[in-house]
Amino acid sequence: MSTTTRVSNANMMNFSEKLSRFSLVLFIPMCVVLMLSIVVLFSAGGGSWTPFAMSQLLKIIFGLFVFFFVSFSNIKTWIKSAYFIYAIALILVILVTFIGDVGMGAQRWLSIGGINIQPSEFIKIALVLALARYFAWQNSVELSQFKNYLIPIFMLLVPFLLICAQPDLGTGISLGLITVGMFYIVGANKKWFLIAGILGLLAAPVIWYGGMHDYQRNRIITFINPEMDARGAGYQINQAKIAFGSGGIIGKGYMSGTQAQQSFLPEKQTDFIFTMLGEEFGFIGAFMLLMIYTFIVIMLFWAAKTCRNRFGQLICFGFMLNFFIYYFINISMVLGILPTVGVPLPLMSFGGSSLISLLFGFGLCQNAHIHKDQQLSSRGF
Repeated sequence: MSTTTRVSNANMMNFSEKLSRFSLVLFIPMCVVLMLSIVVLFSAGGGSWTPFAMSQLLKIIFGLFVFFFVSFSNIKTWIKSAYFIYAIALILVILVTFIGDVGMGAQRWLSIGGINIQPSEFIKIALVLALARYFAWQNSVELSQFKNYLIPIFMLLVPFLLICAQPDLGTGISLGLITVGMFYIVGANKKWFLIAGILGLLAAPVIWYGGMHDYQRNRIITFINPEMDARGAGYQINQAKIAFGSGGIIGKGYMSGTQAQQSFLPEKQTDFIFTMLGEEFGFIGAFMLLMIYTFIVIMLFWAAKTCRNRFGQLICFGFMLNFFIYYFINISMVLGILPTVGVPLPLMSFGGSSLISLLFGFGLCQNAHIHKDQQLSSRGF
């Protein structure tokens, strides 16, 4: 991409012009999933707005304010602040190590003004933003030199190690996959991926015995043989399979899922909400959600391909990877295809940090689409 300073009329767009470029094909499916989350969380609360549905609705309203603010702001704002946003997110992750709240055996949350946030969710979007800023104005020669990947590797490793120590292996894996995907997109040498894979295999015994907690090893063992400890480590996944399978083709009916309504299904409002959807709405309901997710990924890919500036392309590609990894790992986990890890279902699971960070990411992609014809200087602003 040329590094000369060429700015299109998009640089001087007023609000009505930006609104005319707003992508409904990205916005509408996002809203459909958000509305579906309220429907399912209402059922998870036993047909009551409390404790899940009303709380999530308020978070969605706040998240949409964030989404629209980011969408219609100047793209240069996010170029200039990319590293600063990453630094703030990283500081919050570091603070979790020292003053984070412990819940369900993990130290992942910070309490700020009485509000609990999970910084590991925000660092995923912040990392995409920072990597997009870093790679956007490098030419093909620079991208072929390994030394130019050392800073991005460092940007990954610091939060990765801190998050895995919380422990939050699911988010750590997500960070790694997002970064590897970004490296591939910008054109990193294919041999480096092979070398990294071999090193990962060689390090596997060290990670297994020295870098994993007992419960994490038990989850992998249970994944291989779920019946080995059906009432212990295998309880979640076995109940999830029972619930999802019992839904059949059309489901048991809204608020009629026995596994979820009688509390046999753990974490039905968070990590295992897809299973609850499958029990009550059946294969058809679960398949429709999967199709909406796939459509969103396709539209994010389209937004990236139609963007004329590299920064916007990388934002859309990076967030597309993030979103896909979110739902691929979660759905694979609850169906027993992958070991159980703590990854929420995007836009569906109860919780504010994941929701707000995702709506911020969608806002960045809308912003990139609105400014898709804007050409930026080699400095980015």
